Amino acid sequence: MNGCACLSAAAHRDNRAVSYYGIRGYQPHWLAGRATIESSHGRRLAGLVGRRLSSSWLVWDQDDDEWFAGGPVVLDFDGERVEVAHQKFDELSITWNRIDPFQRPSWSDPEDSDAEIHTFHLAWRSDAILALTELEGQPLLAVDLLEWTSHRADVAAGMVAVSFAFAENRVTISNGLDENSLEFGIPPADYLRYPLHR
Repeated sequence: MNGCACLSAAAHRDNRAVSYYGIRGYQPHWLAGRATIESSHGRRLAGLVGRRLSSSWLVWDQDDDEWFAGGPVVLDFDGERVEVAHQKFDELSITWNRIDPFQRPSWSDPEDSDAEIHTFHLAWRSDAILALTELEGQPLLAVDLLEWTSHRADVAAGMVAVSFAFAENRVTISNGLDENSLEFGIPPADYLRYPLHR
């Protein structure tokens, strides 16, 4: 699978809603701007280089049988789990070892009166997107922060994506307009690439 697999759930995305995903122990920490993100997480991300991707996890909407792209993407590198989530146009959360994907998440908006409409039945899946699961077992070669710098007038200008390079492919977790997007292969030329080093 190439490109992005997305669920349009942007209407539910704000700081209040994200805290209701029902993922025990998970609290996103939103940052914006490449320098801030690199200062906070650059060394630890670079420290993943050389580790194998042992598993990857996505939140799955069981009712619609599709990826719930508003939930965090979890990549496990030999026991070091990095959890990546995007919201709004430029906010990125990176957390570490907070999520247990063997627990069942659930989420609903407490201000909605019709639970049948606004309740999601969610579960973790490790086999949802073939291009991602095909990377499992491969050592990580590099991690880059990518900054979107389109020459057009673009509300996403300055958005930061995290890109993980392996021998046979690359996965980039980017902002899909207020939710996550997965991109495989060489990132578009509109990104400025910032390699991370220990």
